[in-house]
Amino acid sequence: SALWPFSTLGWPEKTPELSRFYPTNVLVTGFDIIFFWVARMIMFGLKFADDVPFKDIYITGLIKDGQGQKMSKSKGNVLDPIDLIDGISLDDLLVKRTQGMMQPKMAEKIKKQTQGEFPDGIPSFGTDALRFTFAALASFGRDIKFDLKRVEGYRNFCNKLWNASRFVLMKLEGDTIDAKATLSTSDEWILSRLQATKVNVEKHLEDYRLDLMSQELYEFVWHDYCDWYLELSKPLLADDKTKAGTQATLLKVLNEILTLLHPIIPFITEEIYEQCCTLTGKDSESLMAQAYPEVEQNLVSTQAEEEVKWLQTFILGIRQIRGEMNIPPSKPLPCFVQNTTNIDKQYLNEHSQLLTSLAKLEAINQLSETDEAPESATALVGDMKVLIPLAGLIDKDQEIARLNKEIEKLEKQKTQFSAKLNNEKFVSGAPEAVVNKEKEKLLSVESAIIDLRSQLKKITAL
Repeated sequence: SALWPFSTLGWPEKTPELSRFYPTNVLVTGFDIIFFWVARMIMFGLKFADDVPFKDIYITGLIKDGQGQKMSKSKGNVLDPIDLIDGISLDDLLVKRTQGMMQPKMAEKIKKQTQGEFPDGIPSFGTDALRFTFAALASFGRDIKFDLKRVEGYRNFCNKLWNASRFVLMKLEGDTIDAKATLSTSDEWILSRLQATKVNVEKHLEDYRLDLMSQELYEFVWHDYCDWYLELSKPLLADDKTKAGTQATLLKVLNEILTLLHPIIPFITEEIYEQCCTLTGKDSESLMAQAYPEVEQNLVSTQAEEEVKWLQTFILGIRQIRGEMNIPPSKPLPCFVQNTTNIDKQYLNEHSQLLTSLAKLEAINQLSETDEAPESATALVGDMKVLIPLAGLIDKDQEIARLNKEIEKLEKQKTQFSAKLNNEKFVSGAPEAVVNKEKEKLLSVESAIIDLRSQLKKITAL
């Protein structure tokens, strides 16, 4: 095996493959064979090929089960990647984990453990979700506690990407895409955010930080592109002045997202890319053969990023008021603004349509500093006050009663969790994972009580 780097390339003959592929760039391996294999390959390379076989060595972590135990057949805690991809029933999983055991007496224990961990078997997550999970966990030399919830999260990401592509392709169908169309501020913003993402992805790839690369792409696709830009695009697509620029931007950013993600999730990205090519009439050569996206400095726009940050703060402020006051997201709200700067006035004038659409507002009315504001819930955008008058929106007494009832219920839960964690027998006897779960529940309840008390204080003051 020490001869592997060059014996596979035609050595000792001086073949074209040997001159092209030896030495290579990087070896990916586990820490347990550094001496047995890696060091021997280096020694043999120096002896027989006059050079080391690789410049960098990437040491992977060891994947352990959810309790941090090394996976082994004797423990019955091995997970077959194929079962995570295709799914497996509980009965089939039990057979797989207990068949051909070297210690048959362990079978009953392994059955109970498996039934507790996977009562319904393992659902199908698909190849891409599993690949994304491993990439996201791939920090240097770290032991990895494997958790199915992580795979579920990345399956949700793949679903979100698929649904986003459905939306984009639907909005482009039947139209000719004009790549030179005038762009809106929202278009400029997402293109600028894309350039920042590409800079970071390139750096993380060069540093072999697949975990950070995965996180960067996840954040951009899920939050910037899906949560924000697709929502911003809806009113822009309905306006003939901004439609063409938004269509071109939707497609350009989607195509670059697919290319950036392709090394991690190749199957879904290839499928969506082919559909994009079919729609636009472009030659559908495999996405695998495309150049990796490069940073386009001319698309970086600090102004667009500042402007959309202002819009986001405004919209999130309204949404927070809705959440705190238990106002349905679909109910249009009256809105006043006060203490506005010239920049605030400019943005309000330019983006009133976006704000009323995304924040579900009836209208936005500006008050002077001397105007008396109605009884309102308030959000801040810089120094500007965003006011939502509450007259007729909520029944104050009813809402106070509802909040008090919810706080009382949570206080009882807090008492139960605290009693459990103050029980020395439970803390010392229960598995660490179970104790930590109870601590998380207590923290979650305490946080919810603080939030509800804050809401109660605001409503009582109205």
